[in-house]
Amino acid sequence: MTDAGIETGFTTAFGLRHPVALAPMAGAAGGRLAAAVAQAGGLGLLGGGYGEADWIAREWALAEGAGARIGIGFITWRLTPSLLAQCLDRAPRAVMLSFGDPAPFAPAIHAAGVPLICQCQTVAHARAALEAGAQILVAQGAEAGGHGATRGTMTLVPELADLIAARAPQTILLAAGGIADGRSLAASLMLGADGALIGSRFWAASEALVPQGFHAAACASDGDATLRSSVPDAVRGLDWPAPFTIRTMRSAFSDRWQSDPQALRAPEAGPIRTAWSNAQAAGDARNGTPVVGEAVGLIQQIAPAAEILTRMTADALSRLQSFSAPKYPGGAGAGPRRDLGQDPIPSEI
Repeated sequence: MTDAGIETGFTTAFGLRHPVALAPMAGAAGGRLAAAVAQAGGLGLLGGGYGEADWIAREWALAEGAGARIGIGFITWRLTPSLLAQCLDRAPRAVMLSFGDPAPFAPAIHAAGVPLICQCQTVAHARAALEAGAQILVAQGAEAGGHGATRGTMTLVPELADLIAARAPQTILLAAGGIADGRSLAASLMLGADGALIGSRFWAASEALVPQGFHAAACASDGDATLRSSVPDAVRGLDWPAPFTIRTMRSAFSDRWQSDPQALRAPEAGPIRTAWSNAQAAGDARNGTPVVGEAVGLIQQIAPAAEILTRMTADALSRLQSFSAPKYPGGAGAGPRRDLGQDPIPSEI
């Protein structure tokens, strides 16, 4: 298959071939996956997750050993200034902050000359991200796997595109949530995004840190097989702030505890927590909770990240070219909200 590319403001700013960033999925987006996406022409982001410094160092070394330059994403409410400083010393391509106020960390990121990406689930989040000087916003819809809120991708993306056009037109916008093939990538561009942040489809990449059993269960499922809940957070003893819940595949375990997740925090539930942890490690989709989004219904096979990326962009380009809308530079059809040919971020990125 021809490695077709799509040029947008996002690809121009970062020197990419594909308008796609890897979602920094905690526990799944390790060094091999981030490197594979980066080497294939997307933006690879390591899943910094809950701030485990040893894990981050080990996985980042894998990416560097493969010759790939990557970025990193953090769960903001678990990030510490010292860990951020350690990661900035590695000269990441970008730092992404999600689920919390970016303002306390933004000055250090800006001072290091590193692009700041802020994931937003509401218009209020987007306004706060713009105030913090974020160069890239991610409009994350509730369809996404992992943690999120309640807005849908289809309406959140154009609303944030309008906000950006009015307040900070050089800011890049990425869409997230339910995007797993060329159709949905093309739709993201048509809605006013400059690209997409993709999680679930890369969760099903051969380089992802996901047990084989979870992959097999995902390939046999559809989008109706997921739900949002607080069960996985309760069983892990994590105190996630409101309004965020987590989307996972439904399982016998989630069905059993959905009505009373807080019971999993009780001291006497220790054996249950241990059994769940073992199921997660073993890829037991019945007794665990695989973290994946509604796009699971679009996943039929596990494939290398480069193949996923190439097929997705080629399909998106083909579909966009079939419309007579104004063209992006490079031939992709979608009515741009601004001239995406100009470089909105300094060229040294």
